[in-house]
Amino acid sequence: MQAEQLIQTIAIAAIPVLFAITLHEAAHGYVARHFGDMTAYNQGRISLNPIRHIDPVGTIFLPLLTLWMGGILFGWARPVPVNFSALRRPKQDMLWVAFAGPIANLFMALFWALLARLALTLHGNYFAEPLLQMAQIGIKINVVLMVLNLLPLPPLDGGRMAVSLLPHRLALTLARVEPYGMFVLIFLAVTPVLGWILGPPVMGLIQLINFIFGL
Repeated sequence: MQAEQLIQTIAIAAIPVLFAITLHEAAHGYVARHFGDMTAYNQGRISLNPIRHIDPVGTIFLPLLTLWMGGILFGWARPVPVNFSALRRPKQDMLWVAFAGPIANLFMALFWALLARLALTLHGNYFAEPLLQMAQIGIKINVVLMVLNLLPLPPLDGGRMAVSLLPHRLALTLARVEPYGMFVLIFLAVTPVLGWILGPPVMGLIQLINFIFGL
């Protein structure tokens, strides 16, 4: 990607990427508070302020790298702190706390699809093309984050959902993977493997959203 084109893409992608990651994390904190854990609330992490959630590698470096390389755009934020033992029913409530992030991304993907539909109706307007590009990136990053986080690998949301749903012995075995899960994810990200895993469900869901909204 040429430097001028990359700068233009970064400027358009900044808002959807920051909101995708910020709302994902804030959703975890909000649902955790609903089920009795006030940790994120007390630390001011239930916030729409992106600065509170930015991780230098996951929120800035990795999205820029994937934009430059032209691969699947994805990243992460600083995880919202959740004290699962403070939840009223730790094992059961963990499911909903973890699921909140991917669901937030799904709703944001649908929101950006609505904006894309609006941009198409404004054809010829000066703002229509940048809005359409921003909305398309918003759909893509939110679908990628949703599918990525549903992978059954702790500390991803899908891993914690699996820990919540599995019988105690299997759940304990899977939970022990968590300290190494991020290293596994980074390894997959720098190889074609992550693209092979995420590609089909991501493209399928994007095509479904485009069909529903006539994009």
